[in-house]
Amino acid sequence: QVQLVESGGGLVQAGGSLRLSCAASGSISSINTMGWYRQAPGKQRELVAAVITNGGSTNYADSVKGRFTISRDNAKNTVYLQMNSLKPEDTAVFYCNAKWGTWSRNSWGQGTQVTVSS
Repeated sequence: QVQLVESGGGLVQAGGSLRLSCAASGSISSINTMGWYRQAPGKQRELVAAVITNGGSTNYADSVKGRFTISRDNAKNTVYLQMNSLKPEDTAVFYCNAKWGTWSRNSWGQGTQVTVSS
């Protein structure tokens, strides 16, 4: 099992920055990918950014490319999402995700609210 604890959400003005953190515990060595998803009111949950544990390759949603950066600190078992140039349309609940094990099972964090005011 993998457990995830997120922190770092909040309220920010448009153009501002926030950094989200996600600390993993449990079966750390079995994690294949870690990422951030978000869900805005009335919308489906969508992938924002992800990083592959083996090799460090990353991918981003087109809507955040150039503004958001995902990174990891293996010593702390933590993944970060640095969000710059935030827009009101970035407002959502952000969820940390880990895919782990042979069949890429999913673990989710509790979610953290990000609100960007115009």
